[in-house]
Amino acid sequence: MRDGVSASVVSVPAGHWPSVLDFLAQRMPGIARSEWAERLQQGLVLHPNGQCALPTQACQPGERLYYYRNLADEPVLPVQASIVFEDEHLLVADKPHFMPVTPAGRYVQQSLLVQLKRLTACADLVPLHRIDRETAGLVLFGKATHERAAYHALFRDKHIHKVYHAVAAWQPDLVLPRVHTSRLVPGEPFFRTQEVAGPANSETRISLLRTSGDRALYQLEPVTGKRHQLRVHMNALGMPIEGDLFYPTVLRGPDAPEDFSQPLQLLAQSVQFTDPHTGQARVFESQLQLTL
Repeated sequence: MRDGVSASVVSVPAGHWPSVLDFLAQRMPGIARSEWAERLQQGLVLHPNGQCALPTQACQPGERLYYYRNLADEPVLPVQASIVFEDEHLLVADKPHFMPVTPAGRYVQQSLLVQLKRLTACADLVPLHRIDRETAGLVLFGKATHERAAYHALFRDKHIHKVYHAVAAWQPDLVLPRVHTSRLVPGEPFFRTQEVAGPANSETRISLLRTSGDRALYQLEPVTGKRHQLRVHMNALGMPIEGDLFYPTVLRGPDAPEDFSQPLQLLAQSVQFTDPHTGQARVFESQLQLTL
């Protein structure tokens, strides 16, 4: 791990590779050959024994090379993450809007995982679940490799109670609380999810917390965890979440420049479960709030 970034690994397939530089430039052409040469000179490509790979060194099929992802012009997000709780098993963080949980697209150092690895120096830190980059709120991380399976089982077996808050239009004629179920599948464009006919594979409990004029604060309790589930369910009820750029229509694609003044008004507000390693009842609440 370097500066919070764990090494990525690439295996050398069968073939003729005159040098490490030739292999990397051909295998991953998304990174310019000149940049690979610079990374090799800086010692940012390693053999499994930890020795630096040399640009002109022969590249043998079957060997592995480790490298560190880096973005030269990574944008800086306006708000940083904070730690809500930490012990020897678990770390709970408050993620701000616009921040990806793991390195993705234009963000590496600004991602939640890399920030937390820098803060804690825990190379084995891993997210136990994900929330959308646009969503703010609680994210749970495991700290020990051998403990991950038990935490993942909590999510798989629906033994974690998650509560979200969302701001959307107030619909006085809509009967609440209610349970919304539907069948969700990948949509068009590729980054959207859509409801289709068929057996339901998603379920959300929706209730009203309070109103302010023609706007309202809702409590959303997902029973399932489909991609964009809360956003799609609220939109299906005629209450798209404020700041949503994908539903009901795409206003800006995932690679478009950010508008930090209009975050998605969706917050992972609380999470409740019994810790499988300590037996303790855990209840965590976000320190962030939505504006109504």
